[in-house]
Amino acid sequence: MSYIDASFRDDFSVVSSSSFRGFRHGCSVTGRAYPYIRRGADIVGSAVLAPVVGVVALALLALNPFWNPGPLFFRQPRMGRGCLPFMALKFRTMRPAEAVTRAADDPLEEDRITPLGRVLRKMRLDELPQVLNVLAGEMSLIGPRPDFYDHAVTYLASIPRYRQRHMIRPGISGLAQTEVGYVSSIRETRRKVSADLYYIQHASLRMDAWIVWRTLKVVLTRAGT
Repeated sequence: MSYIDASFRDDFSVVSSSSFRGFRHGCSVTGRAYPYIRRGADIVGSAVLAPVVGVVALALLALNPFWNPGPLFFRQPRMGRGCLPFMALKFRTMRPAEAVTRAADDPLEEDRITPLGRVLRKMRLDELPQVLNVLAGEMSLIGPRPDFYDHAVTYLASIPRYRQRHMIRPGISGLAQTEVGYVSSIRETRRKVSADLYYIQHASLRMDAWIVWRTLKVVLTRAGT
């Protein structure tokens, strides 16, 4: 079963703006309690995952000198709720290099990904430290993935309704990740945005649970999407 209709993959303009107005005023298909239940689930889920982050961090401290030399963490400015910037935390998966801004349509620098980093990305473990962003209230466990801030500024000017995906907290995983997968161009980003807007329009505990299940399936089977 897929929560996203095929039409949303190519046409992000069909999302109803009236649904966004309702969500902005605290309403959703699950009622006014949903945002509070969601935040409670974020806190509990992050607290449960925090020890896992610690274990993985200790393992990487031992392995990094051999297969991924350099800092343990990677911090990057991302666009969050209300289009405001925040620093997202990840386990570093690429070789350190001089800070060069990659354009929104530039391909990922695959040659900089280390062997250990490739494993972390495949299993989605590089995103685990973002539970600290969740505890800080900057992110949610489920929601639109936050884009690199400079890229997001470009998307704001070139993709209709891109701003509306920032009406809620960004997430560690989301509908776009399970249904659309990795995107590397503005055209593909439009498909991702359509899924994000669909999620905002139909957000519910049932959909959140489904996305968690889909994400765990990807992690456990190491099947990239």
